[in-house]
Amino acid sequence: NNPGGYLDSSVEFANLFLEQGKTVVVEVDKEGAKKEYKTDKAPILKDYPTVVLANGGSASAAEIVTGALRDYKRAEIVGEKTFGKGSVQALEPLLKGAALKVTIAKWLTPLGTEINKVGITPDIVVALSDADQNAGRDPQLDKAKSEIISKIK
Repeated sequence: NNPGGYLDSSVEFANLFLEQGKTVVVEVDKEGAKKEYKTDKAPILKDYPTVVLANGGSASAAEIVTGALRDYKRAEIVGEKTFGKGSVQALEPLLKGAALKVTIAKWLTPLGTEINKVGITPDIVVALSDADQNAGRDPQLDKAKSEIISKIK
């Protein structure tokens, strides 16, 4: 589970894996205007095999990174479909200290895939059942480990 974080942090994190100048996410406002967020440094982890674990608790900024690494075929995504929180909100102040959170834009992966209300489907779908969790098993992590090992050999 990774409920997300800040947009700039997700771009900075993706920069560790993606070549300089690559689009990490596209923000589209209600008028259709697009703003691309791109990597701006040489990646220090570009030559390392990478697997991303994802599930329904992966949302927002976590989905930005997952989508970018998937679109550029820079990582294999293992687990379950992500939450699907690909929208940008702003707080509009109201009277007496109240505020209203308003959606002002949506996010698309570099290849133009919508994240909001859709989520990101992993390359390798592996369920994690309650029975697995109760027994201390993690088939998603096990699969991620086996994928990394197969890429190293």
